[in-house]
Amino acid sequence: MTTLSQIAWDDTVLPFQLDHSDIRGRVARLDGLLERVLRQHDYPPVIEALVAEAALLTALIGQTIKLRWKLSLQIRGSGAIKIIATDYYGPTEAGAPARIRGWASYDAEGLTEAPPFDQIGEGYFAVLIDQGAGMTPYQGITPLAGGSLAACAATYFAQSEQLPTRFALSYGRSTLPGQPERWRAGGMMLQHMPKSAPFFASGGGSGEGGLLEGADILQGRESENWNRANLLLDTVEDIELIGPSVHPTDLLIRLFHEEGPRVFDAQPVEFGCSCSAERVRNSLGIYSQEEIMTMTTPDGTLTADCQFCGAHYEFDPRSLGYEATIAADGTPLAPDND
Repeated sequence: MTTLSQIAWDDTVLPFQLDHSDIRGRVARLDGLLERVLRQHDYPPVIEALVAEAALLTALIGQTIKLRWKLSLQIRGSGAIKIIATDYYGPTEAGAPARIRGWASYDAEGLTEAPPFDQIGEGYFAVLIDQGAGMTPYQGITPLAGGSLAACAATYFAQSEQLPTRFALSYGRSTLPGQPERWRAGGMMLQHMPKSAPFFASGGGSGEGGLLEGADILQGRESENWNRANLLLDTVEDIELIGPSVHPTDLLIRLFHEEGPRVFDAQPVEFGCSCSAERVRNSLGIYSQEEIMTMTTPDGTLTADCQFCGAHYEFDPRSLGYEATIAADGTPLAPDND
């Protein structure tokens, strides 16, 4: 039987604030969304774990972006795991769900029994924000460090935003009574509120390779508040993060009742992809008809598959590129008389 807590909180992100500590945060629970992201591909377990972690981070980080904005996480490495990419599409209108999708590229023969993060190798963790047409996208990049994608995300905020940030994540396959095994994930994000003049310890950061960490940015009472909140978060258990039996607001009270927790409206999230036949056509608009013909199949069509959702598209090559002779519906195009 599905519980009321599960109905209310699965596939949501709950923002909160600790009024006595100048700390804000989010609690996320992913169920059906994560299952949709992963079932699009037959990923081996090591890849599923990293995509699940990235999707959970995307839900937690993306909740702050504005309507119609897009936030992307990209993890690129030199190891057997080449790319992990996720997108968060802000709601199209107030009260609407946000959409998340994810995808990974990897060398199947190069995968080993080593921890998933170690198989990414050297590379970088990037956060990209697209504010829409006419705006220059933002991009922040930090090296892969710390042993997990969550640690990389915390390092990004310390380095690029000077915001002490901490993540506690849990994800994996679980079985609820009377239901088949499926993926679930849950997590919490803590972040110190922005300061007008951050403090930096001399001699570089205390993180791997001299990277900044949260402790390098705060001092005095703020540092004490941050350390206390982190110690409290250390007591959280996996089952409390994943649920569904533990209500997120009950979890916040259990952890931070002395910090003055205040919750805001939860943001629903769902699986969603932005691919379309029109987008594929637009992406091929830079090619000549000769180049288009080199991409066709033996039966004379050009096909494209979305890496995120698995959608399959087929086109008449004559309708593609800047030298197209027919429209998408097959009608002839008028000659270009220059």
